[in-house]
Amino acid sequence: MSTTDGPTLIPDAESAKDAIDRETSRGPRKLGWYSRAGDWWAERSRPQQWAFLVIVVVLAYALPVLNPPIITTEPGNDWPIACFQMALYALVAVGLNVVVGYAGLLDLGYVAFFAVGSYTAAMLTSPDSPFLHIPYLWTVPVAMAVTMFFGVFLGVPTLRLRGDYLAIVTLGFGEIVRILATIIPAFHGQVGFQNVGHPPGVDGTGRPIFSNSNGTPWYWLVLTVIIIILLLVGNLERSRVGRAWVAIREDEDAAEIMGVPVFKYKVWAFAIGAGIGGLSGALAAGQLGFVNNQKFDVVTSMLFLAAVVLGGAGNKVGALLGGAIVAYLPLRFTAIAPYKYLIFGLALIIIMIFRAKGLLAARQKLLAYGKSTYARVIARSEQPRTSEPTADGGKKQ
Repeated sequence: MSTTDGPTLIPDAESAKDAIDRETSRGPRKLGWYSRAGDWWAERSRPQQWAFLVIVVVLAYALPVLNPPIITTEPGNDWPIACFQMALYALVAVGLNVVVGYAGLLDLGYVAFFAVGSYTAAMLTSPDSPFLHIPYLWTVPVAMAVTMFFGVFLGVPTLRLRGDYLAIVTLGFGEIVRILATIIPAFHGQVGFQNVGHPPGVDGTGRPIFSNSNGTPWYWLVLTVIIIILLLVGNLERSRVGRAWVAIREDEDAAEIMGVPVFKYKVWAFAIGAGIGGLSGALAAGQLGFVNNQKFDVVTSMLFLAAVVLGGAGNKVGALLGGAIVAYLPLRFTAIAPYKYLIFGLALIIIMIFRAKGLLAARQKLLAYGKSTYARVIARSEQPRTSEPTADGGKKQ
């Protein structure tokens, strides 16, 4: 129903349902596989969703033990170590997705936070460091706190910039960290730090459980951390903070006009993303047992960004998948490893042409109370329509 001097109105619940159907891509038009899968998932009850996730998690934990013959790596690459690398890149991608995917801030120097976390763990546990030595597990929260401080330190003066200017500044920050690690004597340059600490525990033979050559416990540790981080990030995504990030990503000026404290939420995004990056760096340093300035270059930072873009910026599961793929392919196909940057570049071009939002694009929908609101509209539309008396004694439908 519409009036000549006003906007078009939604007369009943059925029209409201149709409107929501159109907004949530549930209309009669043909949907893609991702939309159909998303709709199928949304229609499942919460216990069904958790039961499915439990099965996925159990299979994920069993991955290094099962050693599937189809997806396992080449004989020269240790499969449990490869699983750890996949999980580590996935964790890095989840952290970068907070900055790039949620808040829409193009960060080309994310490897700097990874480096700060690695050096923090190394300088607090390695015998080559003159600083105070503490147990490795205590270095993990310390590394996160230090990198969050650096995230705020970088974000406060630079997050008033946008677009290409912000990208250039973050790229320069990443290079500054690498150069400082090279020229400052306390960081030991290319010599680096050896015998970096690891979590405690020994097996039946007296050897450390978390040894550099045993990737299975490290993979289980990182996978547990990923599950915790995904739960926390998922809650943030559905909270006021997540809605503010999405508003900033879509239109920063409009968000500021509507009262969103843009600068504060951008700093929050940088700090949270930096904390996850520092956590990843500390875990990488513990597993490798060695840290120097050779792994924190611009190319590594581009791989981190490629993982987010490939998987789907703004989708935490997509970032998880993208990080795992970026780490897995060079280990699975050793012959193409020297050309991995060329292959990833071509893959990104193809993805941008045929699926511009990544393999698992972020679904544009209500982040809070969306499912319950949709269910109420559906229930109301399915109720029998009753007749209402009119002023002249008649009835209207």
